[in-house]
Amino acid sequence: MEPELLHGVTDGVATVVLHHPAKRNAMTAAMWAALPPLLDTLAADPRVRVLVLTGAGGTFCAGADISTLQGSPDEAQTLAVRAEEALAAFPKPTLAAVKGHCVGGGAQLAGACDLRFAEEGALFGVTPAKLGIVYPASATRRLVSLVGPGAAKYLLFSGELIDTERALRTGFVDEVLPVDALDKRVAEFTRVLVSRSQLTQAAAKEFADGRTDRDAHWSAQARASDDTAEGVAAFLERREPRFTWTVPR
Repeated sequence: MEPELLHGVTDGVATVVLHHPAKRNAMTAAMWAALPPLLDTLAADPRVRVLVLTGAGGTFCAGADISTLQGSPDEAQTLAVRAEEALAAFPKPTLAAVKGHCVGGGAQLAGACDLRFAEEGALFGVTPAKLGIVYPASATRRLVSLVGPGAAKYLLFSGELIDTERALRTGFVDEVLPVDALDKRVAEFTRVLVSRSQLTQAAAKEFADGRTDRDAHWSAQARASDDTAEGVAAFLERREPRFTWTVPR
C-alpha cells in the first residue's frame, strides 16, 4: 500500500494512523502535506471530541522518510513544521499512542500532542544531529517546554534514543503501559475525556499552551454556557453531567 494517513471516528474519538509500514511509518512529503487539511476536517466535525495519533503495526513513526530530504531539505522541513503546528493548534485534546520507535519527525509529532502514552519498550529520539539538520525553532521550544533545557539538549546534541523509563522521568511521556495494555488504556482514558466539559478543555488547552490574550473570551464563553450549572447539578444529583458547549466551527 502507498504511504498514507488513515483515519476514523468512533464514539467521539478521531483516530489518525500513520501508515507506511515498509519504512516503520516514516513520514513522506505527501503524508506531511496531508496532515493539516485532515486535522482541519476533523476539528470541524461535531462528532469529534478527542484525537488520537498513532502508527500502524508495532511502531509509531521512525521519522521523516530520508529519501524526501534529498531534493529540498528546506521544503521537507517546512512541510513538517506546518504539520506539527497544525497538530499543536488542534482545538480539542490530542493524545499520541506510542509503540516501538518514536524518532525524529515522529517525536516532533508526538511532542505536538497534548499527551503521550507509551507502551513499554518504546524508544524516543530527536535525531537532527545525525543528519546535520537544524531542528526547527518551534519544535525545539516545544521540546524544551516538555522536558526542560537540559534533557532537550541531551536529546538534540546526541541524537541518542531513550527508553520509556527515561522518557517518563523527563516528562516527554505521561504514562507507560505494559505490553499489550496501551490500546485498552487509551480507549479508557479517551472515554473519560469525551465525558468532560469541552469548554473547560478548550480554555485549559489555550492557557496551558501559553496564550495570554483570551482571558476575557473564555470568561464570556463560561457565562454564556450552561456547562457550569449542568456540572454542579449533576454533582448534587449524583449523575453523569450532560455538557452542551462545543468548540465553534
